[in-house]
Amino acid sequence: MSGEADRLVSADADGAEEQVIEAALRPKRLEDFVGQERVREQLSLVLRGALRRGRTPDHVLLSGGPGLGKTTLAMIIAAELGQPLRISSGPAIERAGDLAAVLSTLAEGEVLFLDEIHRLARPAEEMLYMAMEDFRVDVVVGKGPGATAIPLDIAPFTLVGATTRAGMLPGPLRDRFGFVAHMDFYEPAELEVIVRRSARLLEVEITDDGAAEVAGRSRGTPRIANRLLRRVRDYAEVRADGVITRDLAEAALRLYEVDERGLDRLDRAVLGSLLRKFGGGPVGLSTLAVSVGEEPETVEVVAEPFLVRQGLLARTPRGRIATPAAWAHLGVAQPPSSPMAGTLFEVDDDADRPEQ
Repeated sequence: MSGEADRLVSADADGAEEQVIEAALRPKRLEDFVGQERVREQLSLVLRGALRRGRTPDHVLLSGGPGLGKTTLAMIIAAELGQPLRISSGPAIERAGDLAAVLSTLAEGEVLFLDEIHRLARPAEEMLYMAMEDFRVDVVVGKGPGATAIPLDIAPFTLVGATTRAGMLPGPLRDRFGFVAHMDFYEPAELEVIVRRSARLLEVEITDDGAAEVAGRSRGTPRIANRLLRRVRDYAEVRADGVITRDLAEAALRLYEVDERGLDRLDRAVLGSLLRKFGGGPVGLSTLAVSVGEEPETVEVVAEPFLVRQGLLARTPRGRIATPAAWAHLGVAQPPSSPMAGTLFEVDDDADRPEQ
């Protein structure tokens, strides 16, 4: 199955090498963080207030899609507090004992970052409740009726949790975070600033219109913007004089099959099939996936979210339907009989009904 990580416009970190490059491009202080203005201002107040009181700040929960800067903010929180950062993830903590081992070795004031915290195992999650509120954990010794819970005090710490699926986070866990922030997709102007900053760090010369072209195709995500910038840089150095202009960025991203709205080959294949083979829909997910040679999960998880967010595709009780914007984007004439030609539709965020 094709996956999100196989695509140039994937918002997921693609391997160790990219993570190293990302680390070099990340801002180190809150004042250097671009975008998320309201989150930055609120978080600044939380951190400064805690520093003035000489206490650890409230636990922080960051939610939002991949590539929007949750890990970067966790690193900045530790830097602003002058504390070390311990990094782990929900899937890596399989048992309560794994979490107890991490918590018991934290120094006072240390920041613990748990990525994908919604995937934490239930026993570890229940242990975390007590750790967050009382800075204490109960370590169970023995098994069965003879098991004994030994209370263990832990140093006060700050938990920074990150999740891409806030709705899957249990209520009792979410309620224990004193500061909750949702990270939105970025505006093109914000991404332009990020692209220009990354170009300086990569020692790449880029014009303002070149930065705007890269930013406009980055799907509102800094991680994608930086990845596209690196690919355009390669093109500029090999096939031109190394300077990224609008025309050069257009040529490079055309080669990598990323169009002016950030759609790639899979996105356009899904839309093209929906328009040309099914007249704009409605069509079921399974049928649409077969028509483009992909698994239904790939189409639903990898392609659809961005197409829906761009207003190019709608999920309805009867199946997927192309919007007028999809016909216009692919340059295909919309027939009067298409399902959304001048009609209203009911969006359905649930799974498709079984196809008849």
